[in-house]
Amino acid sequence: MRVLVLFLLLLAGLSAPARAQSKAAARTPAEFGYRQVVVMFGRDSVQVLLLSKPGEEQLKKPLLLWVQGSLPTPLVLYDQHGAFPVFPFHPKKVLERCHLVIISKPGLPLTADVTGQNANEMFRERQPPAYYCARNYLDYYVRRDMALLRYFKKQPWVDAGHVVVGGHSEGSAIVAHLAAVPGLVSHAVYLSGNPLGRNMSMLAQDRQAADTAAVGWIFRRWQQVVADPTIADCQGDDPRNSIGFGVSQMPVLLRTKVPMFIGFGTLDRGVAGDDFLRLEAIRQHRTNFTFREYAGREHNFFGVKNGQIDYKDFYWDQVGDDFLRWAGLLNEP
Repeated sequence: MRVLVLFLLLLAGLSAPARAQSKAAARTPAEFGYRQVVVMFGRDSVQVLLLSKPGEEQLKKPLLLWVQGSLPTPLVLYDQHGAFPVFPFHPKKVLERCHLVIISKPGLPLTADVTGQNANEMFRERQPPAYYCARNYLDYYVRRDMALLRYFKKQPWVDAGHVVVGGHSEGSAIVAHLAAVPGLVSHAVYLSGNPLGRNMSMLAQDRQAADTAAVGWIFRRWQQVVADPTIADCQGDDPRNSIGFGVSQMPVLLRTKVPMFIGFGTLDRGVAGDDFLRLEAIRQHRTNFTFREYAGREHNFFGVKNGQIDYKDFYWDQVGDDFLRWAGLLNEP
């Protein structure tokens, strides 16, 4: 299953040191059907990939911006058989109704040849470039994505009244902040996030494993992070990254006014945060949240069998259909 690579990359761990490939790939996004554009954000040249129905690139449609997760990987991975999926859902299902956009991680190549290599490990072999490390934190991603969304909403081929932003795992935290900006998006999709922050997901995992040493490390590490949250040394989740993604996103989520789809597996380590958000939404009489839980599914919506992730039990197709239909991006009923 070629799509499996995409999700195994997401399973690399919440705080493991990330590595990026330093050798630029030879093939271009256009060879795989993507349009490549460069949008300036301050002095930064931001690389963006667009996907539209062939022949309808200039036709006015809604826009879906998909926000990447945590690892510093190129957008398009390919081997001798072609490209691996860029989006976790089937793009062809939505191209009748919308244009798709995804933004590259700072300073990384857009494509990478993984032929003959383990795509789940190769991005751990070297440090990411300094350009990436200097920008790999929540506030940068939020400000950058805000600017790009405003840019795209001005394009004649975008229905500015129907702009959807979605993300999974770390991407969901960025989505939460974008959704809270008045008038920026019309819908937001928050998948497998923890409204209580990444630290709580890490603690839940280690508490369940009764790993007291790991629990103690999390608290000691957090003490170091809050002592100097400006450090950006690119050692795993450095303090500037950790402070943004480690704090609770609950206040931001509860400021949102646009419709939000909150999707999560009931076996995800962040499920307590999603449940707490739902309790607060009820208490505050909030009606803009749609909660969709997937019983027996873990962080990446795989099933679990005999206590182990069952990679044959792939459920993203259903998850994708659910939130795309909810956002009005599927023609089918």
